Amino acid sequence: MDSQHIWKTVLGELELQISRPNFLTWLKQSELVERDEKNGVVLVGLPNHFAKDWVRSRYHKLILGSLRNLDGSIRSVDYVVLHSQNAEVLKKRAEKNRGAAMVSFRAQEPLPQLHVDPQTNLNPRYTLETFIVGGSNELAHAAVQAVIGDVGTKYNPLFIYGGVGLGKTHLIQAAGNEIHARYAKKVRVLYVTSEKFLSDVVWALRNKRMDDVKSKYRDVDVLVIDDIQFIGGKAATEQEFFYTFNTLYEHNKQIIMSSDRPPAAIPTLEERLRSRFEGGMIVDVSYPDYEMRLAILRTKIQQQNMSLDDDILEHLAMKIQNNIRELEGVLNKILFTQQYKGEKMTTKKVDEVIQEVAQVTSKHVTVQDVLKIVADFFNVAPQELTNRSRKREIVEPRQICMYLMRDMLNLSYPHIGEKLGKRDHTTAIHAYEKIAREASRNPQLNQKLTLIRDRLQKS
Repeated sequence: MDSQHIWKTVLGELELQISRPNFLTWLKQSELVERDEKNGVVLVGLPNHFAKDWVRSRYHKLILGSLRNLDGSIRSVDYVVLHSQNAEVLKKRAEKNRGAAMVSFRAQEPLPQLHVDPQTNLNPRYTLETFIVGGSNELAHAAVQAVIGDVGTKYNPLFIYGGVGLGKTHLIQAAGNEIHARYAKKVRVLYVTSEKFLSDVVWALRNKRMDDVKSKYRDVDVLVIDDIQFIGGKAATEQEFFYTFNTLYEHNKQIIMSSDRPPAAIPTLEERLRSRFEGGMIVDVSYPDYEMRLAILRTKIQQQNMSLDDDILEHLAMKIQNNIRELEGVLNKILFTQQYKGEKMTTKKVDEVIQEVAQVTSKHVTVQDVLKIVADFFNVAPQELTNRSRKREIVEPRQICMYLMRDMLNLSYPHIGEKLGKRDHTTAIHAYEKIAREASRNPQLNQKLTLIRDRLQKS
């Protein structure tokens, strides 16, 4: 069995089971260093000691379970720090004793294709050439192309939003990579997640080193920041980003941001930041249509030098409609099953794989889940949704709760009214019909509902 494909499949499953920020922080740069088939031991490499300890304590059971699902002979998992002497010795031993089949992922790929650029934090695998363009993302792609051609002046800032797993990170990193390649050393590009920005601010405040943070983020020509919605409600971070934003903008430096929702739908975001985000170009990435999903699958097949029957690809594209990341994860598992377990793929087996993924990523949603997730989304207390308050900022979340309890849980209207502060069933009927009617003609509301559903299914 090929270690590269094993670990790629495991990472695909893990990405579906944990939050995206945690996956990017702790597991994205991991690799399978060695697999001892005789003793059933797998060695996983992490970029530093902190990551190694964190992954071992938090994700060991998930990793071991995913590996055993792929290969029942695996008995245990151990962890090492990449680039350490120990890891290098183990890699060399693996290459010597087991040949090409046991060579690590890093040994198989050229360094430029594998390593994140330490100066830009950009992953070189994210390129515009590998980004599949369709009706759901063509406007966002066109906006990125315009920015690349006229950095800092056209569409500044560029704000791209959309649901989980739709390719936002790929697109904004591809923009950064293209700008960095096109303008060589003339343009300084920096990619960062909002979590990293937050941690840098916290570290600087704690150690009285704010000048270091200012220098890091303000002395660039292009700042690409992912999941900007997470800075909302964090006063010190918002303040620092506000001043960073102003400094860059006033000097015609390009700012590219991604979020899971538009600025107006981030309830905890300061008004002064919201107005600046809305002052540029705002584009959405929506759910891919059937043709686009099929194109993505065929591209991934070609990239891996693999093959699947057209009817299998078409069936898979039809079954998974909302999440590109989930689509790719299922594809990886199907390829592994076909190539290494020798199982002929049928539409029935594809459905079985999809069901396995669905069981991992979904949960039984309860009334309390709806109340908590909706309250968190709108930054209100859950008890406010069940009391008698008629404040404007409470009415919409409460109506959305009623709508979701009917739509997702199929509760009766009297039951919904009882759960939302002992209200009459006619109130629940009115709320459901109002949200359903407005969602059909209000893209912003529809986006909110989609995001809340995603959180309910995967929280």
